[in-house]
Amino acid sequence: MTETARALEDDRALKAKHRSMWALGDYPAVARQVVAGLGPALVEACGIKAGDRVLDVAAGSGNASIPAALAGADVVASDLTPELLDVGRDEAEARGAALSWQEADAEDLPFGDGSFDTVMSCVGVMFAPHHQAAADELVRVCRPGGTIGLLNWTPEGFVGEMFAIMKPYAPPSPPGAQPPPLWGREDHVRTLLGDRVTDVEAHRRSLRVDAFGGPEDFRAFFKSAYGPTISVYRNLADDPERTAALDAALLDLARDALGDGALEWEYLLLTARRGV
Repeated sequence: MTETARALEDDRALKAKHRSMWALGDYPAVARQVVAGLGPALVEACGIKAGDRVLDVAAGSGNASIPAALAGADVVASDLTPELLDVGRDEAEARGAALSWQEADAEDLPFGDGSFDTVMSCVGVMFAPHHQAAADELVRVCRPGGTIGLLNWTPEGFVGEMFAIMKPYAPPSPPGAQPPPLWGREDHVRTLLGDRVTDVEAHRRSLRVDAFGGPEDFRAFFKSAYGPTISVYRNLADDPERTAALDAALLDLARDALGDGALEWEYLLLTARRGV
């Protein structure tokens, strides 16, 4: 096998692993019960309106896609995991939203150059392993003068800290894969997009999460519903001591962050205009 062929095979295996991870548990429940406010915030920041052609990259079950469609836009929701798209279709129908759903790799989007007025991603593209490849695709499929909108967890925020806590318990990242929370750093995203965009606006905001009665509820929910957390615990299945250590670390994280019964989860909201 040539070096190129081996790299392609490794990439296919990595993407298959990601696809399976996000199918674990119940991410649509996370989107509905915990982070529902993020999608509408991104749609508003992008200024999406009736008639706009919109692509939601790594859309999951439609947290941002469905609000964009309800605003009258012509929306394509794309994601690597078909199970999430299936849930999204049902939720869109229940809410009276008409949009298209397409399985797609954020690093190799099956759309033509400049196909969309707005290209957005809500805590989605940040999980593509090769950041530059994903950013290049975001820019490529956005029309000149169009909008790129990204909402990502920051490394310093609650979710970024959760990933930092889980990292020592997870299998080593494949060569070339970058940590998702880097997308929550303005300088990193600016570097990825480069001089191909103008009018960059970036703001750190926080999502108030009051879905959990206490730290134990948070930990139990994420152990049962959130694919990355489930995957890490499966990696520890034969090691009760390390499992207990991770249990304690997640409990401490939530206990320290809970204030007046709620959590504040910081994210970076960044919009830019593709250069003409």
